[in-house]
Amino acid sequence: MKALIYNNGIHYGERRMPEILNPKDAIVKVTLSSICTSDLHIIKGFVPRAKSDIVLGHEFVGEVVAIGDDVKKVSVGDRVSANCETFCGECYFCKRGWVNNCINGGWELGCRIDGCQAEYVRVPYADNGLTKLPDSVSYENALFVGDILASGYFGAEMCEIQKGDTIAVIGAGPVGLCAMMCAKYMGAGKIIAIDIDKTRLKIAQEQGLADEVFTPETCDITNADGVIECAGTSETFQLAWTIARPNAIVGVVAMYEENQILPLPQMYGKNLTFKTGGVDANKCDLLVKLIEEKKISTDFLITHTFSLDRILDAYRLFEEKPEGCLKIAITPTC
Repeated sequence: MKALIYNNGIHYGERRMPEILNPKDAIVKVTLSSICTSDLHIIKGFVPRAKSDIVLGHEFVGEVVAIGDDVKKVSVGDRVSANCETFCGECYFCKRGWVNNCINGGWELGCRIDGCQAEYVRVPYADNGLTKLPDSVSYENALFVGDILASGYFGAEMCEIQKGDTIAVIGAGPVGLCAMMCAKYMGAGKIIAIDIDKTRLKIAQEQGLADEVFTPETCDITNADGVIECAGTSETFQLAWTIARPNAIVGVVAMYEENQILPLPQMYGKNLTFKTGGVDANKCDLLVKLIEEKKISTDFLITHTFSLDRILDAYRLFEEKPEGCLKIAITPTC
């Protein structure tokens, strides 16, 4: 089969068809996949646990074409969205919902084992890693359920939102926009979007996700009840704790390319709570339900589409991020 392979850079080429290796595995024919900033982090060497000679990608939907003997929740022929996390559901961490730290998994697809930027992909622990899609939910509707939408929900959840809260979201990229819609669903009374890209701020307003928008230079907020940091720079890390009110929660969803420093003397007295880490993507069933009920929608995030045989062009575009580029959908090669 054809696939995008990471090995001292990336190249598009041939890969063996995946096979069932464990009775809890499923094989999925990829209908749509996407490119994530995390893929770029792997290519640039910022993910130490990533292995070389793997197929990249962890964000996809598709059709189940084979299952192991122990798979009970999905069947051959089911339309599914995939979770970016691999988790057993049985270890100490999984039982508490901390699936990112599953001792038998974590971020595996497209990082330590072959991912989804291919024609087919093997999904371990398929009963946990795949969510069956209702007939009314299209592949496009569900493409982002298991990664960026789950990440946005995770960021909003970390802030323990109370009805009427003011929530500031730093970074109006795909994850930030998902965090806004999830914060609104959770009852936030005012959502503030902050970004250097005015086009993305305009999208946040046009989609009804942000009540107020600022660039970092114009932002004078100091009273956010919760802050969701989705941008991932030293400047935005500093901004996050600065705009939070005393006793607020700062939820850090972003991945950083360098160490960040907590300026504790300056922060002393604000009594802030910081929460951070890889997404615990354990709410995919709920997110699909919310999409089915039209309470949230990520359809507008797909701004470009490429076929799999043009995925190298898609990577170049995604890294350049021209104005208006949010997410790229990768379709099967005709």
